[in-house]
Parts: sequence; structure tokens; C-alpha cells
Amino acid sequence: MPFFNPRPRIERVALANGQACFVIDDALVEPERLVEFASAQRDAFRNVDFNAYPGIYLIAQDELSAGLNGFFAQHLRRQFDARRTLQLHCRFSMVTLSPHALRPRQWLCHRDSGGVEPRQSIQASILYLFKDESLGGTSFYEPACLAEEMARLLQDSSTLSAQDFTQKYSIELGYMIGSNRYFTRIGSVPAKWNRLIFYDGTILHSGDILSPDKLSADPGRGRLTLNGFFTSRRHAV
Repeated sequence: MPFFNPRPRIERVALANGQACFVIDDALVEPERLVEFASAQRDAFRNVDFNAYPGIYLIAQDELSAGLNGFFAQHLRRQFDARRTLQLHCRFSMVTLSPHALRPRQWLCHRDSGGVEPRQSIQASILYLFKDESLGGTSFYEPACLAEEMARLLQDSSTLSAQDFTQKYSIELGYMIGSNRYFTRIGSVPAKWNRLIFYDGTILHSGDILSPDKLSADPGRGRLTLNGFFTSRRHAV
């Protein structure tokens, strides 16, 4: 299997809220081998049914998960409130749904921190494994309304029909690609072949799906990514 660059160059991309996203180009020594593996396992991808991700996934093999965790521990963990990795979820993912197939909660940005205990933190990573950069990178957001209104918006996004949600909030169906009345974009990272990013999992974010007509379930043509989620023990206070 391919392995991670032993001498990565890490760029800190500042976000408007004072936080940052960390970007590593040329992250894998042989990225093509991961695409080949995913393509060979195409029939093993399954629809995501455990969160609002608009597509399909495949759990990564143990060797790859261990490599990603080792890379995080050696090069990135010190950038976060993370003392030790308690749990890692690593999977291949592909956005595949057309805009008209999305549910209202999939029109919005999201956090990766659901279910994390107060004594724990969560970090996330995305490795872009596609060469067509128009398939989109990742943008980060902050709420632009009061907490009570935000809570109501998120609740309604899971319960209202698409028509009722649009009528109530004036948010049109489709992938989120910028600021609106409820969220302000605070930064973005363009997609690039073999680019790996790390960020705090509590930051609101969304994929920049600018060309949904190009989405595909073919790992060789679609928006294939390797996603990692690191649940960590916080530093002692």
C-alpha cells in the first residue's frame, strides 16, 4: 500500500475566526495506488446511512488507517488540543447525490463533533484523491445568527419537507457554496490531487460541490476522498 510522505511540508491556512486548517501537498508517495484500490472495491461502497454525508463510503483497510494515525501523531497532533488518539475512523468517501436528491439538512454545513465528550476533542482530515479540481475543495463557516435561531434551523432541516424548509428559510435546494443569512464563510481550501488537510472537527464546514453534474460513483472519475476522524484526549488543564 502507498505510504505517507515522511518529510511533509505543512502550510497553516488561517481562518477568519482565528482557527486554522493545515494543508499538506504531495501527502502520499504513491497516491495512484489508493485510487486503484478504491476502484477495485467499487462494488463494496455503501450508501451513507449514519450521518448526512451525501454519498457512499468504504471503510479503509487497517494498514492505511494506522498510517494516517501515525502521520497525524507525528506531524499534526501538536497543532490541536489533542494529547492522545482514543479512536480513529478512516474511510473512503464519494459525494454522489444530485442536488435534487438532497434532504434539507444536506443543504447546510455541518460539524464532525457529534457525540464527543467534553474531556475529548475531535480532529478531521480529508485527502483529495481526484485530479479534476472543479469537483471542489472544502469551505469553513461560522453561524451568522443567534444560537436559538440556529438550533431551530437545524431542527427544521431534519423534520421539514424540502418545500416547507425553503419557504420558511429562503434557502434553495442544493449544495452549500458560500455564505447566506445563517452562515458566514470564514475560509476555504481548494481541492488538489494528493492534497491532505486537517482541521478541528468542531468547525462548521462543507464540500464545495460547484459542478454537481460531474459527480460519479466511479472512484476513477468521481470526488474520491479519504476521510479521517480522530477522537483525542484533551490536554490536562
